Amino acid sequence: MAAPGDPPGRPPPGPRLDCGSLTPVKPPTGNLLRRCLLPLAVLACGATLAACGGSSEGETAPATPSASDFPSAEGKTIEQILTAQSPSELVVSPAATVFEVGRNRYPFGVFDVSRAQIDDAQVALYFAKSPTSPVEGPLPADWVSLSTKPAYRSQGAGGEGEANSFYVVDPVRFDRNGPWLGIALIKDGEGFEATRLPSPTVGSLPGLVKIGEKAPRISTPTAADVGGDLGKIDTRQPPSSMHDVDFKDVVGKKPVVLVFATPALCQSRVCGPVVDVAEQVKDEVGDGVAFIHMEVFNDNDMAKGMRPQLAAFGLQTEPWIFLIGKDGKVQQRIEGAIGVDELRAAVEQLKQSS
Repeated sequence: MAAPGDPPGRPPPGPRLDCGSLTPVKPPTGNLLRRCLLPLAVLACGATLAACGGSSEGETAPATPSASDFPSAEGKTIEQILTAQSPSELVVSPAATVFEVGRNRYPFGVFDVSRAQIDDAQVALYFAKSPTSPVEGPLPADWVSLSTKPAYRSQGAGGEGEANSFYVVDPVRFDRNGPWLGIALIKDGEGFEATRLPSPTVGSLPGLVKIGEKAPRISTPTAADVGGDLGKIDTRQPPSSMHDVDFKDVVGKKPVVLVFATPALCQSRVCGPVVDVAEQVKDEVGDGVAFIHMEVFNDNDMAKGMRPQLAAFGLQTEPWIFLIGKDGKVQQRIEGAIGVDELRAAVEQLKQSS
């Protein structure tokens, strides 16, 4: 997911940075960090979460390719796999920045040189800790829709520049902290094209609130706090319906779905759709659950910096969704894009366990 103010899930403007070099490097910082983090992002799909990689609202998902459709990694280095293929002109743009040792979900977008989204690619990812270490892959990607029912679409939804889908690989397993190497292979007729991925850095945000930890008791502004003028606390048009209660008043008393997103100010292809998805899921399966949408910038002004609520959760990017149980502990956390089917399943799981 991109840093606030940057366009997640799309290629960066100007010259491309070699964020995906096959030589491990120190994690980027400052402006370089903001340019290298380009996500869309999603909650890890376990066996209990159906519909990962599926379509939404009647769309037909492209068939997920098989690992056997791609070159084997056995006995090869990641560089050998990369250089055996033709270079691709497509850009594979990661949609997550936070990875930990163990099982991870890796969402991404695919774009052509004109920044147009590609939604019918067959893609597999490969990862390795170093140029000489064993390679994990091929890991075929599922396609996921960002569609919602018309009643839940914000103004401008589906317009030019907004994402309508993304890809995801689950699981990707990292067994060590630090930078990793990644490449993507894209089927091209009977052959393949290859491109480097920005190097994922495992364990890069130790301050982020973890699954199983108590959620920080932050205060979130409500409609009552602004006299019903929701434009002061929500950049979505129209404002979302998720401003009825203050987080501090409900956490530890009932399940909570807390959405950090700024639909207008992040210039994102996914921040708006993520809030739309949350609106639909709230209506469909949200009984007994507090849904709260928290904006990112003070006074909805990028020049005034990020709101302290994000810092309390250890966030440096957005959008994020935290699913918090009745006991006040984080059960799931979702970075970036997510479809209706997957969020619905996650909320159902939250309700069953609370």
